[in-house]
Amino acid sequence: MKKIQAIASGKVQGVGFRMYTQSKAEELGVVGFVQNLIDGTVKIIVAGEDRKVDALVNWAKSGSPAAEVNNLQTEAMEYQEGEFDRFEIRRFRPNQ
Repeated sequence: MKKIQAIASGKVQGVGFRMYTQSKAEELGVVGFVQNLIDGTVKIIVAGEDRKVDALVNWAKSGSPAAEVNNLQTEAMEYQEGEFDRFEIRRFRPNQ
């Protein structure tokens, strides 16, 4: 399975970005999470079939209807079997 971390910057908090990301991820059948970060960006960790992960990453370049994504930094990561069982919205915790 492919696993990507993406950090979206711009107008991405307070615009439904996490909710729309979760909805799109569920539609595609990928797992992972989306989370606001303290610096105003949004982190997405997504895992699944290559084409489905790529589809979510491509979607995140524009995001929710009210979002204005200025940049989407992506990084490939190593998937650990059983790491995720669904796609969820996570609350920010300062130690993460």
